[in-house]
Amino acid sequence: MWDSGMIDTLLTGILETLYMVVVSTAASYVIGIPVGVILYITDENGICRNKPLNKILGAVVNLLRSVPFIVLLVAIIPFTRAIAGTTIGSTATIVPLVVAAAPFVARMVESSLKEVDGGVIEAAASMGSSPFQIVCKVLLPEAKPSLIVGSAIAITTILGYSAMAGFTGGGGLGSIAINYGYYRYEDDVMLVTVLILVVIVQIFQEVGMRVAFKTDKRIRR
Repeated sequence: MWDSGMIDTLLTGILETLYMVVVSTAASYVIGIPVGVILYITDENGICRNKPLNKILGAVVNLLRSVPFIVLLVAIIPFTRAIAGTTIGSTATIVPLVVAAAPFVARMVESSLKEVDGGVIEAAASMGSSPFQIVCKVLLPEAKPSLIVGSAIAITTILGYSAMAGFTGGGGLGSIAINYGYYRYEDDVMLVTVLILVVIVQIFQEVGMRVAFKTDKRIRR
């Protein structure tokens, strides 16, 4: 069973998984960071208070977050087909991954920004900084360590989502585990794919924590 063909299949699965996870995480942050910033600054204690916008945007984010990924994956099949031209394969899986992960990222960004000392924000505002300058030069830089830790959490969550996508032909290690371990009862293949996924998660987590530690100005070295 463990011939060159199976090894090639696993290597392809690893590459497809990394492709889905990295691209989905990047796209989720492109969407999630602006949404998270808007949620923070339009809050009742924010620098650009706007209750209607905050409530509407928060409701949309909560709605998308509340839908289980496997259900969302099936529910947005027409949207996935319109964007990717297909509903199977690693590229098509990126669409539902981003839809599911972007609201999650937005809430984590909002939470990270809330950890910033309010005194720093008040000092910047008293010096005449605009809201845009406060966001770009104060909030995001001060929240950088927390944002990096959040990105490590997000990327491992998206990795779990990508494995679930294997049930609908999403490709990657999840698809291998399901096709060989679930449908063909080849438990050794299932075990190997699980171990590989665990190793990938640990690598992402460790790298994220180390980068966050190095960028945290509050830690004396």
